[in-house]
Amino acid sequence: MDLVGIKIIVNTQRMSQTILITGASSGFGKATALKFQAEGWNVIATMRRPENEQELSQLDKVVVERLDVLDLASIDQAVQKGFERFGGIDALVNNAGYGAYGPLEAFPRENIVKQFNTNVIGLLDVTRALLPHFRSRKAGSIINISSMGGKVPFPLGSLYHGTKFAVEGISEALHYELTDLGIRVKIVEPGAIATDFGGRSFDFQNQEELTEYQPLVGTLLSSMQDLTANAAPASLVADVIYTAATDASERMRYLVGTDAEQMVTARSGMTDEAFFGMIRTTLGL
Repeated sequence: MDLVGIKIIVNTQRMSQTILITGASSGFGKATALKFQAEGWNVIATMRRPENEQELSQLDKVVVERLDVLDLASIDQAVQKGFERFGGIDALVNNAGYGAYGPLEAFPRENIVKQFNTNVIGLLDVTRALLPHFRSRKAGSIINISSMGGKVPFPLGSLYHGTKFAVEGISEALHYELTDLGIRVKIVEPGAIATDFGGRSFDFQNQEELTEYQPLVGTLLSSMQDLTANAAPASLVADVIYTAATDASERMRYLVGTDAEQMVTARSGMTDEAFFGMIRTTLGL
């Protein structure tokens, strides 16, 4: 075929795979954005306040966009801008979320609703925004960030663990729904990781007048500091997310950290009574 005189334009960015990551301003999300960019992927790093991001915005093949999982318009706009910049999206990491801990009685209803809206409904809304694209291509990967807390709950975590159990169930059901359409669904389950999750991404509620709960609150807070003293780096989670995104097998769950592996293994091999006793002993309850 004679191509003399014909100008051929190749979108080299589209030759690379593209990933959209929610909650990419810090922690797992930022580490994951850095990992995929280093591996040659195009990265749509989304966050609520992109104007504050100084590192990712300077990197080649990375676009930083505003996305708040509680704001449907921002989800649609971030996805559309990703399409415009890179021509398509190959993978989604649903990472945005936070942890609400404390006695259930201490939580105002609006905090309860926000926890589930962020960790569950927000995940569903972002996934729904990308499913038509994945379905039309007959390809795509959805990586949902759960937690070992999606398999093993701890005291005072009824809200957070409830959301992560929901993520586990949603992901497993979607596996059946989407596999025949060429769309893979993966779950990454980190244990204790060194991030700011216990800071700005942590909603701890307590009311000291609820005196019956205070011994549990004090003991648990002390124990949790000890349990997280040897937390693994966020880069370890990013490495596992990359493995999940590039794994074409039907494997669904990827534990991260020795603590997660030990806890989940123990839970699956013990009776309820034996496991509850082990947790009480471990936490000093």
